[in-house]
Order: sequence, then C-alpha cells, then structure tokens
Amino acid sequence: MEIVVENLVQAFGDAPNTILALDRVTHRFPAERVSCILGPSGCGKSTMIQIIGGIEPWTSGNVRIADGIGGANRPLGSQSVMVWQSLNLFPWRTVVDNVAFGLEMRGVARKERHERARAIIASVGLRGFEQHRPMQLSGGMRQRVALARALIMERPIMLMDEPFAALDAQTKIVMQEELIRIYERSKKTILFVTHAIDEAILLGDEIVVMTARPGRIKDVIPVDLPRPRTQEMVNTPEFGRLYDRALHLIREEVLRAMRDQERAAS
Repeated sequence: MEIVVENLVQAFGDAPNTILALDRVTHRFPAERVSCILGPSGCGKSTMIQIIGGIEPWTSGNVRIADGIGGANRPLGSQSVMVWQSLNLFPWRTVVDNVAFGLEMRGVARKERHERARAIIASVGLRGFEQHRPMQLSGGMRQRVALARALIMERPIMLMDEPFAALDAQTKIVMQEELIRIYERSKKTILFVTHAIDEAILLGDEIVVMTARPGRIKDVIPVDLPRPRTQEMVNTPEFGRLYDRALHLIREEVLRAMRDQERAAS
C-alpha cells in the first residue's frame, strides 16, 4: 500500500491565533518500505501520521492510501494500525488479552483470538508470559506486547510514533532489531517517527527530513544500506556519511526552531 500526501495543510485555532502545523506537505511514501520521519520537536511529524491513520482531520490538501493492485484508494485508517510511545496497554488485562483486544472488538470468538494471540506473542519472543499483566513486565517486554497487538490486526501499514523513545539504550537496540526482523518477514509499509538520526538510518529505506514549524519536507535521503541490517553497520563509512548529511539538515532546523522560540518569548 502506497501512502500519497498532496499539499497537506493542518492549522489549529482561529485567526488571529492560528497555528500552522503543516504547510503544503507533499510526498509519496512507497509501499512495503520503511519511511522514517525526522524533524525538530513541534514540526508536525506526529500530526501527519495521525492524519494518515484517519485519527485526525486536516485543513486542506489530499491524503490517500493507494492499493498497488488496480490503484484503488482505501479509506484512511482501514489499512493501518498505530503504535504509540505511550503503549496504552490495559493494566488489568493479561498479555494474551491485551494482544487479542482488537480481535475481540471485531467479534472474533475467544478460542480463535487467543490462539492467534499466542502465535503472535511467541513470534515477538514472549512465549510463557501470556498470563502476565503489564506491571509484571519490563519496559522492553511491554513494548513487545504493543507490537504484537498491532501485528495481530494484519494491516499492511504500521504507523509508529516514537515507539522506542522512552526505552533505555540497550532495550532500544533490542527493539530496533526486533522491528527489523518483523519488517523483513512481513514487508509492511511502515512510517516511523523519530528524533534519533542513527535510528532513522538503521531502520529506514528513506529519511524524510522536516523543517521547523510550520512543518514542510526539507529533503528526502535515500538509505541504500543493504538489508538485513545490524547494529554493526553504525561504524561503517556509509552509515557515517548518511549521519553527517542528516545531522547537517536537522541541525539547521533545530537552531531555527530555537531562534523562533526566543523571539516569541521576548
């Protein structure tokens, strides 16, 4: 499924206090690829993927999900699932019931949804924890539950809003490797919002660099590193060149955002 964004504008509030979050954003996010969206805080990254996911309305422009077979457009949200930084797991439910929740809402019978949930739980390395509750799990394990809950819906698009930002450095590496493994197996279309340049390079087939607010697309960096990818690539010259290019682009926007904030404060 290809995601097509054309002249997307999102503004909040009424004049004269209107805040322009996104300004004429245009991009085609390719099917079965990982697109990492990188930009300074407040540039509209999360707003854009919530619009793509059918969660939030927008001011003007066009957003569509194009099916590669025949090119038919699908309703926003019907082909995608969100994975958030705040995991939103139900603390009173067991792991298996958290993972199976989407199927339960679809009316799938308990036996079938639990069978499917157990298979997904095993695939993310949590076999044996089906009857645990979230408070009994580590942060990385809870993140795996959130991934399993998204995967069980079998949607071709995953929209991920800084899902690993709150994890410690070691757990983040494990979860990045887990996502790489999941992508290699499923070939979903993934939009991944991040502030971390190294994460964007390691995961992405392209890095969409956004400007400070109002968010526009400043540049798109193709990531031609071979797959499957590993953490060892971080030390290669190719990785270093991509990092330097992305850092130069994003540093300009972070500094501009800071200057804008200083002017507003004064």
